[in-house]
Parts: sequence; structure tokens; C-alpha cells
Amino acid sequence: MPAADLVIRGTVLTVDDRRPTAEALAVADGRIVAVGDRGDIDAWIGPDTRTLDIGDGCVMPGLVEAHGHPLMEAIVLSDRMVDIRPVTLPKADDVVASIRDEVAKRGPEGAYLNGWDPLLQPGLPEPTLVWLDKQAPETPLVIVHNSGHKAFFNSAAARELGLNRDTPDPKGARYGRDADGDLDGTAEETGAVFSLLAGVINPSDYPAMLHAELRRLNKAGLTTCSEMAFDPVFRPVIEQLRTDLTVRLRVYEISNAQMDTDMSPTNGDDLFRQTGIKIWVDGSPWIGNIDLSFPYLDTDAVRTIGVAPGSCGHANYTREQLTEIVHAYFPQGWPMACHVQGDAGVDTILDVYEDALRRWPRDDHRLRLEHVGAIRDEQLQRAHDLGVTCSIFVDQIHYWGDIIVDGLFGPEHGTRWMPCGSAVATGMRISLHNDPPVTPEEPLRNISVAATRTAPSGRVIGPEQRITVEQAIRAQTLDAAYQLFSDDVIGSLEVGKYADLVVLSADPRAVPPEQIADLEVRATFLAGKQVHGE
Repeated sequence: MPAADLVIRGTVLTVDDRRPTAEALAVADGRIVAVGDRGDIDAWIGPDTRTLDIGDGCVMPGLVEAHGHPLMEAIVLSDRMVDIRPVTLPKADDVVASIRDEVAKRGPEGAYLNGWDPLLQPGLPEPTLVWLDKQAPETPLVIVHNSGHKAFFNSAAARELGLNRDTPDPKGARYGRDADGDLDGTAEETGAVFSLLAGVINPSDYPAMLHAELRRLNKAGLTTCSEMAFDPVFRPVIEQLRTDLTVRLRVYEISNAQMDTDMSPTNGDDLFRQTGIKIWVDGSPWIGNIDLSFPYLDTDAVRTIGVAPGSCGHANYTREQLTEIVHAYFPQGWPMACHVQGDAGVDTILDVYEDALRRWPRDDHRLRLEHVGAIRDEQLQRAHDLGVTCSIFVDQIHYWGDIIVDGLFGPEHGTRWMPCGSAVATGMRISLHNDPPVTPEEPLRNISVAATRTAPSGRVIGPEQRITVEQAIRAQTLDAAYQLFSDDVIGSLEVGKYADLVVLSADPRAVPPEQIADLEVRATFLAGKQVHGE
């Protein structure tokens, strides 16, 4: 028997139904070569084998972020942009002060900030064009909403980017306009928001930004992360830095106006691969542009986000437009992932998916729906019957749970927001995600929230939608890997799979669910190489 490179002894949480718990594992050449009893694994120890006894800790599969934005987060959390998210600056006065400080600091190069959120930062001023121009009369100012689905920009930024009343709206996006047709300083959705950040960085600065992002991911125990808004301009950079990657990347390219891509569905490898194509059916509940069958409430919270009480929101695309996009990519073999929050939007995209599957049947398509805040039980069953899976943004309960129920949608619709329980009841393999930078990388909190559904006030929002800790762990590991077409090589601790591992301070199955979020990530390994911890 050849010697292993690494042997870890202690509680091993495998996420393998055949043996859920083991006492040790062995790693050689980046892959798991044995999982079992301590005595059996000790036979793999040679003179050069590193042995790690984790004591009261627990080793489990590296955590998987099935819906992230690491390539963009590398920019918005860099020192070139200011982090004004509620997790960083909960008070409105501090947000406004940060804007003024950044404008003064940056001068002609422009001030860029991310994280504006009037629901979680009560008291923020209305960011009208007049207000924005007052903060920065002569230099560019761009403020991105915490959802990422809206941004505010001043007149100087519009001039810098060549935006004016004659600028057409990008497909699936829009620039806000006043009664006279002039730009009002707002932009909604990817095509409009991302373009406002075109001048943020010098390309030579990006490698350092990405390395910092990888460290953040590894610190959270993540070893695989999707990029759900991939722009092909990043591909040469990633290829250049691939030997430095400490996280496996699975990217979904943004569907484009030409409805084509220069990649094929078989491109890439186990470290970096383009997995699919991304569409945004609708937007964010926090700005009112999600496609609902029921109305927003008549409350101060609704008015605060600029939504007319009684509005049912809207979609970004018509059914015909969505059909055109899906029918362009799907026959080429591409999996699709569609952002959709509103239940009316879910009906539309499921119709489009069903039509595509009827025309071009495929046994293993793993079509996805992203976030699905307002999805109904019968829609979940329909999705499962079609082979469609859902990636659920359950962490919204932790941050916005009270506002969802009391301020936006009421108990009938708000208490079942992000319905993990109904999803797994269909037999669907779901994933949990953070959609960073909207919320921080906190996969352990996702597991906790999915099992408890505890809102900021401490109350439980929709107890019937809770899932077990074991189900939540699968949704953050093996089933998340499944959605990314990677469950054959990662997601569980089985012989032959990559030794992507995270060592926690305790077994998450053995502590109260509400304490899982506070477990320490002691070490993270990618293919047997330690990338975080001492």
C-alpha cells in the first residue's frame, strides 16, 4: 500500500449515505484514497505523511457556493470601492458620511460605493439626481444598491460614460428617466448597472483583488464557487491566474444580445469550467421589480423603496424574449440558470423550460431556478417533475425576514418566503446560497437558517419550511455540487473524489442548529493542499 500525503483523524462527516460518519480519511495526489476506521486509515501513514488530529473538531466536504459572484465581489470589496452594506454600516448617517468622504478622497477619478439598502439602513435620503449631484457636483459618483439590481449615478458619471437621453436601454435592463425623457440617475439590472463600473479599476490591479477574494472564500470554508454573471472578458485573467486558484470556479455566462458564446458545453476542467448560461427573469424584492401574482403591501417600507403600494412588480423580459434566449442556447447543450423571485415569473420560465424540453429532450439537463423567494408549492412540484432544481437564497430570512412579513408581503406570502421545506418535500435536490456580495460568504449560517428560519427579531418565519440540519448540509455540499455538474468529483468524502475539505470546530449535526453559524472554520483544503488555517 502506498503512503498517503495526508491523513486526518477525528470525526469525519462524509455526506455519503453509505457511511455518514467515519473516524479518519487518507489523501494521496489530491484525492481521497480511503475513508473509514482509524485503525484502517493508519495503515496509509508513511514517513512523509502529514497527520492531522482534529480533536473535538469535524472534517467535512468543502462547502459549495452554488450562486455567487466572486469575480465581481473581488472588485466591490476591494479598496477601489467602499463597502457600505448594512453588515458593514448599519446606520444611515454613517453611509452618507462615507459617500462624502469618498468623493473628497477620490476627486476626478470618481467615487464608487456598494451596498445602499434603505430597508436595513432606515433614514437614508432619497438618492435623487439632485441629491447625487449635490454630493459630487463635478466628479463621478456611482452607488450600487445592496441587491446589485439597481444603481444610482450623478450627472458627472453620465458624462464620463457617454450616457444621455438618447442612450437606448440594454436588453433586459433600463435607465430611469424623468417626465421629459432625460436620465434621472438610476439604472436597473445587469446590462445597465454593470456598465456604470466600467472605469472602476485598472486591469493590472485585478489579480490582487481576486487573490483577496479567494482568501475570503477559503476562510468561510468554501472550496467551490459559481460565478453567476460571468463576462468572457474575465476568461484570460482567470487562465493566467489558474495556478493560484484556491477555489474551483464554475461560471455561468451572461446571456448576450447576440445569444451566442465562444465556448462549448464541454469546455474547461475540474478547476475552472463554464457550466452554463444565466438569465434574469426579474429583479429584486428590495427595489420592487420582481414578477408577482400578488401585491406589495401599503406600508412605509414599500414606499421607502420607491414602490407604489399594490404593485405586483414586473419582469425583465416577455415570455417571447425568454423563449428566444433559451431556444438559442439550450439546443447547443447549455444548461440554463434563471434568476426569478416572483411567482408569476416562475410560471413564465417553467413554461419556457417545458417547451424547450419538449423540443429538445435531454436526460440530464439540470436546468435551474435561482433564489425563488415567492415560488408556490405546486410550482416546486412542477419544477421537480421537469427535472428543474432550485438554488434558494435562504439567508434573506436572517437579514430581511421581519421586513418581508411585516413590511412588504404580509404573513400569507411572507412567512413562506424561500420555501426550502416545500422544495425538499418534492424530492428536489436544492442548494443554499449567499449571492455574495449581497450577503457575506456564510455557508454555515445558511445551514443554520434553513434549519431554524429565525428572523432578526428572533421569531421563526414559517416553521413548516424548516429542513433538517442533514438536509441543509447536503444543500451546501453534495447537492450544490450536483447543480454545478460536479458531484462526481466533489461534494462528499468518498474514495476517488478530490480532497476538498473543511475542518470545523465541532460537528454541525451535534450542536444546536442556531449555533452552527458560529462554528469556527479551522482549516480549508483544496485537493489536499491547505489553503486556510494554521
